Amino acid sequence: MKKILIELIISVALILAVWLGLSKVDWMKLFNIEQVTQNTEEKIGDLFWKMLKSSETEISSDSIVSPVDSMLTRICTANTIDRKKVKLHLLRKDEINAFALPNNHLVIYSGLIAACENEAELYGVIGHELAHMEKNHVMNKLIKEIGLSVLISMTTGNGNAEMIKEAIKHLSSTAYDRSLETEADLTAVDYLEKAGINPEPFANFLYRLADQTKHLPSQIYWISTHPESKERAEEIIKHIKNKDVPKAEAKDSLRFERLKERVK
Repeated sequence: MKKILIELIISVALILAVWLGLSKVDWMKLFNIEQVTQNTEEKIGDLFWKMLKSSETEISSDSIVSPVDSMLTRICTANTIDRKKVKLHLLRKDEINAFALPNNHLVIYSGLIAACENEAELYGVIGHELAHMEKNHVMNKLIKEIGLSVLISMTTGNGNAEMIKEAIKHLSSTAYDRSLETEADLTAVDYLEKAGINPEPFANFLYRLADQTKHLPSQIYWISTHPESKERAEEIIKHIKNKDVPKAEAKDSLRFERLKERVK
């Protein structure tokens, strides 16, 4: 009996030793998965944008792009996010939508800008999509729903146009998991706070469009693809109260009104 007990203790000790040894191995580095994923993200992001650009009308007017670029820069600077890595694209489309593509491509439709009642609401949307980028939600979503091997095949020319369009659709018209949406919301609040912008209008934007989507579900993609928007708005307000966020406003309401006129 004593011998069996000793052998059992030795076996457990060996298992623990092996487990501890394996836990210290950097498997991501060993199999070069992280580098493969990064290279794939760069290629797939550029591929997705090229496909999207070919089917949509990109806005190039500096009088429209410059104000939005300035807002993006303000959030990035205040939160030590590398502005140079974010690729801003404005598309002329009536749909109320904005989304992030791999490799930090930020796409905003003119319909979303027109739907915002003030500059702070648009800041909130930009902050939300930046959070998806910074938290690596974009690639995680694609890998989970499509698979890394399929994404890699797209970058090697083995993916057909329909497959690529379907992947883009996953990012532009289907929601992230609720936990990821909440994380992006609350991270956006933190971004706005550091930039000196009142985050309450962002919650108002979610709440208002959640009501409007009952009448225009096919146009309000940014809300219809983000479930439980009213509950999310309440979470944002709760988060703001808990943090005692100062109610600073966005900088230039007149500039924003001019921007809205130009995108119509």
